[in-house]
Amino acid sequence: MTLSAGDNLVEGNPKSPVRVVIYEDLQCPDCAHFRKMMDEHLLPKYGARVAFEHRDFPLPRHNWARPAAVAARFFEQAKPELGVRFRRETMEKLRQIKTDQLSHHVAAFAKANGLDSTKAIASLQDPKLNDLVDKDYQEGVARGVGKTPTVFVEQEPFIETFTIEEISAGIARALKEAGR
Repeated sequence: MTLSAGDNLVEGNPKSPVRVVIYEDLQCPDCAHFRKMMDEHLLPKYGARVAFEHRDFPLPRHNWARPAAVAARFFEQAKPELGVRFRRETMEKLRQIKTDQLSHHVAAFAKANGLDSTKAIASLQDPKLNDLVDKDYQEGVARGVGKTPTVFVEQEPFIETFTIEEISAGIARALKEAGR
């Protein structure tokens, strides 16, 4: 299940008391690795019992991460599943996307998913969508985030590079504490 809970994109069980909060940068290779870990291991194993909440944390050194996060918000507002799909496809193609090609990537994704590509490109300048990305970023800074991905399983941080075993153990502990 995928939905927006307020301003946050949630995969898994949005009603779960166990929260995994993911600060991600769509241009980050480590985030792409974590995305694959989520799709192949974490969501199949824990998706019915855990809420995986996405937060945007575009690192300043990544040229197109911020506009990609804004585009993800546009697609998420159209349909939450599209927000997830855009994030996934962008991370899969991050080595092929160049700063001057991001608009093409956004437009092609919009067209392939039945949305107006002109509106998708215009969304990159939308102040409300930009504010949502800024809000996530500032929240991350306040929580001490400086690298991506930074994943909080409840309050336990997993930063940048961690194994499937490490984060699975953290999720298992959180589920046990929650009585699930």
